[in-house]
Amino acid sequence: MLLIDPSKRNSFEWHICEGDLVIVYERHDNMKAVKVQKGSVFQNRFGIFKHSDWIGKPFGSKVLSNKGGFVYLLAPTPELWTLVLSHRTQILYLPDISLVLSYLEIVPGCLVLESGTGSGSLTTSLARAVAPSGHVYTFDFHEQRATLAREDFTRIGLSSLVTVTVRDIQGEGFPEEFCGSADSVFLDLPQPWLAMPSVGRMLKQDGVLCSFSPCIEQVQRSCEALKSNFTDVRTFEVLLRTYEIKEVRMDGNGGGEGSPVGPFPRKRRQCLSGEGSNGSMEQTTAVMVRPCSEARGHTGYLTFARLACI
Repeated sequence: MLLIDPSKRNSFEWHICEGDLVIVYERHDNMKAVKVQKGSVFQNRFGIFKHSDWIGKPFGSKVLSNKGGFVYLLAPTPELWTLVLSHRTQILYLPDISLVLSYLEIVPGCLVLESGTGSGSLTTSLARAVAPSGHVYTFDFHEQRATLAREDFTRIGLSSLVTVTVRDIQGEGFPEEFCGSADSVFLDLPQPWLAMPSVGRMLKQDGVLCSFSPCIEQVQRSCEALKSNFTDVRTFEVLLRTYEIKEVRMDGNGGGEGSPVGPFPRKRRQCLSGEGSNGSMEQTTAVMVRPCSEARGHTGYLTFARLACI
């Protein structure tokens, strides 16, 4: 149910049908993927929600439980799917995925090769980027992981855009049928330098490679292997800093619950809080912005290179 059907291009025109996969949104850090089935219910701390009440509503609707609580029903976009999928392996998150899509120069109609399907987090975004006429061929050496990923892509409506194959790319390389036809290649392998010769044969002239590695030693060896056939080699580490925004109650001194500042001078207190001559003060509210105490740190290094033109 991703944005691949021209008849449903605008999300506000979508309506939920039986059998659809929806993302049940409680808050930004609490979402679940649920398949809509008439007669079934979804239960959480807000109460019981009947699936039959969801059918026919547009995606993005706010629905009520038997207790008056509510959730939002969202379409399973790649961004949301990354947040709710089952983690069979370490996954790429949205900051890394955004950079990968940009630097691989992926547009509709591209043919993309991926080694290291894993949980399929990146694959879903690659599929939407190449839709409707492109294709993603993704490979994983682990048969069970490949099977589960294939099932997930079918659930979210990507089976026509993604082909999953069991293959050891490090040992065997990519299939020769893709020789000279790939616009972009993505590698998520323990020893990516072993696959570099095969990548060079698969890419079109001026094609782009991206290799994801958690350790800098892997990056060093990969860059050494890239010297012979690639140019414009660059490595990035994406570190995202998020901020917490909340409303706090302020006392007449300009301070309040969670306030990092001390009291304002007396004249300013009188202007801000309406302190009168009798010294009485009114409580006000203010918006506080500060860095989140828990931030995701290092995930990995992204190395990009362009196939040198002959």
